Amino acid sequence: MRLLLLEDDVILGEGLRDFLRSEGHLVDWLNCLRDARSQVHEAYDALLVDWQLPDGSGLDWIHALRRQGDVRPIIMLTARDRVEDRVKGLNVGADDYLVKPFDPDELVARLHAIRRRTAGGHGGLLHLGLVTLDLNARGVWWRDEAGVDARVELTAREWTVLEALAVRAGRIVSKSDLEQLMLGSDGEVSSNVLEVHVANLRRKLGRSLIDTVRGLGYRINSPEA
Repeated sequence: MRLLLLEDDVILGEGLRDFLRSEGHLVDWLNCLRDARSQVHEAYDALLVDWQLPDGSGLDWIHALRRQGDVRPIIMLTARDRVEDRVKGLNVGADDYLVKPFDPDELVARLHAIRRRTAGGHGGLLHLGLVTLDLNARGVWWRDEAGVDARVELTAREWTVLEALAVRAGRIVSKSDLEQLMLGSDGEVSSNVLEVHVANLRRKLGRSLIDTVRGLGYRINSPEA
């Protein structure tokens, strides 16, 4: 998943960013609302938001996003542990609420739960023709001519591209969105690196799995089985 982490505590922010990246997520860490407002329109799968920030309230920002029609999952990360605070955060628009200090493994588990919900209720499994993805275990299997499912090893970037297309099956995902998902806002991507990863995925999982929509992007064209 590509995540926006909005946290002003340097130690916590750096620690969460590094841990989530080690778990295979792409993380943009910001420490103020001003930067978040300018970057939130990028292709994030979920937002992780602190309540108290140097230049305002993360809770108010979440409320504004919801009023603007933003439906992406949001998890609040805050030291406010009173029941009334939890109720207020969830009522304003947060999908989940995690009280500091928390175990990073619990945050990852909650992100997995969000992915299961956004994947359409398939328990983390997506079936795309001969290909099966386990979104929780980050595993991919391909069914051969004998009907045997064999695990396919993917690089981190190949997985990122495949996951982004699979959870949006039937919809076109733009080249720029896929490039952002591969590297986040801190990186650079050469002009043909996405094409290389798509070519590798077709070689490993079948050429018919990913369709090129000229001038627009890519699309998974195998229906959910």
